[in-house]
Formats: sequence, structure tokens, C-alpha cells
Amino acid sequence: GRAPRGIPRLEEAEEASSAGAMSLLSLRREVAATQDHVRRALVHEPRGHAGMYGAVVVASGAAAAGVDLAALFLHGAGYSTMCGHAVLALGRFALDYGLVVAPSCPETAVRLRCPCGPVTAFVPWDGHRSGNPVRFHSVPAFAAATDLAINVPGHGKVVVDIGYGGTFYAFVSAEQLGLDVCSSKTRDLVSAASAVTKAVKKQFKLHHPESEDLAFLYGTILTDGKDAFSEEPTTNICVFADKQVDRSPTGSGVTARIALQYHKGLIQLNQTRSFRSSTTGSLFTGKAVKATKFGDYNAVIVEVSGEAFYTGTATFTVEEEDSLKYGFCFK
Repeated sequence: GRAPRGIPRLEEAEEASSAGAMSLLSLRREVAATQDHVRRALVHEPRGHAGMYGAVVVASGAAAAGVDLAALFLHGAGYSTMCGHAVLALGRFALDYGLVVAPSCPETAVRLRCPCGPVTAFVPWDGHRSGNPVRFHSVPAFAAATDLAINVPGHGKVVVDIGYGGTFYAFVSAEQLGLDVCSSKTRDLVSAASAVTKAVKKQFKLHHPESEDLAFLYGTILTDGKDAFSEEPTTNICVFADKQVDRSPTGSGVTARIALQYHKGLIQLNQTRSFRSSTTGSLFTGKAVKATKFGDYNAVIVEVSGEAFYTGTATFTVEEEDSLKYGFCFK
């Protein structure tokens, strides 16, 4: 949910999916292998920017599978498997663009297929248009590792937790890195978080119960360390992919953080916590609504709630003779 741009059609992807020939994860792999220039053209400059994020709506094949729509997610370096903020926006998009057959007042359940699995968004609906806040129920979320000692070059030994909320994140209090998530310079937070991601990838092997395609570390979330339950919001910043910075409190990150807090006994079922993005100050709330099993893991279904807004629609043109037609990146 990093200023999500919805890209309503990618024909090849849609046909493969509607033929039922491909799971969304293998579709993700296929698009990365054969259509990556489309992602670069849309996400990189001049049409996008270094922090750009997008959702590709795969509609027709999804409906056949008993869901309202399916989506692939794009970022500056590739294809993520979950995006909470995009799910909030896609739920509203589905209602406002007539993709849900019989929406109901005052709230409609929109069933989405994400690469990580089925996710349900609950969207306010007044009979004419969708509203905010939207909430969604995640795929099962779990603690993959807690109090893991990682040696981070430049920072020494750092203790991290690894949580799964549709994708895997390392969580570490910024204080351990000599930083403050609210007042330190963003570039310092980004380089510290990236160093943690790199170190964890080298020193810890991730396992996902369903698919190896999901067993990768997406990024690191630096927190203010306030993990115990409180009425006060806890602030975090998510640095994902190739040093991209989330503009939202990170829906999949909130999901993973709640799973970790629940696992550690710091939060009970149905206790609502608020999470603030240190970049934009925006808030999401999260709560564990149900305990479940996911493979060998004790897991929870997490409900995340927040606001998502449209910014408009656009038609992009790619001119054949443009030497930079598939975009470029300045670091």
C-alpha cells in the first residue's frame, strides 16, 4: 500500500489465469520472467518514482475461482506477495467499478486472491459508492522466529523477530541500531534496515508451509519498541524490496507484528492496537481475531483496518522509438 496504483488489465496474465492453468504464484513467476518490462515501464521513472507501488487486477479468471478479483503487486524491484494498503484500495475499487455482483449495505465482503492466498476485505457501501475505513482479514499470520541474534555489519549483534503476514519481515527496535524511528533521518533508518535485511537473509533460512515462492524476506520494519499492549499507537517504518520505504503503516507488517505480539503473550485476541507510519503519520489498526494452525505453526487471522483513497486514473503511452520507454532508475 505504497500509494497503490491499480493497473486494471494485463491481457496475457488474465488469459492464463482465467484458463485456470496457473496459480497466482506461478502467474507471478511467469509475469516476472516474460513481462517484466511492463512493471519497469509503469513503476520506474518517468511514469513512476523510486517509491512507486502498483497492483495489477486480474479479474476474469479470479471470478471463476469464487473470488471477486485477483491481484498481482508490483514494486521498484519486483513482485510482492501481499500488500495490505492495496487490499484496502482494491476492495473499494471492486465496488466502485462494479466488479462485485450484488454489493450489500452497510458493508460488503470483497473476496480477493493475492499471491499469498485468499484475503477478504470488508468495505463500507451506501448503495452508490464505497467508503472508509476498510478492514481486511489476512491469510494466517505467524511468528517465524523470535529473539534471533543476528550479526549486522556496522551494528554488531542485533536481536530480531521474524513474522509472517502474507510476506516475511524482520522486526527490530530502532533503538538497538542507535536510531529513533520518529526523529532519525529517513536515510539513516533506511540504510540500517537494509543492513538488517541483508544480514538476516545470510544468517537465517525461512520456511513457508505452502510454497517455496513465499519463503523470502521482503524487508525490515524498524519499530519504537512498544510491543506490549497499549491504547497509544506504536510507530514503525517499513523498508522493503530494494530500499523502498513504505508510505503507509504497512498492512502486511501490522499483520505480522500482531502475530508476533500474540505469540509472545503481549496481546490477547480482539485487543485492538494502532500502528503509525513514521513517514506520513497515517494510522492502521490491527487485532488478532482468531487462533488457527498453519502448517506446523500456531497462527492467527489478523484484521487490519485503515483508509485508502484513489488519486485518479491514467493512460500511459509507450512510444516504440523511446530509448527509455521501459523506465529508468536513479539511486
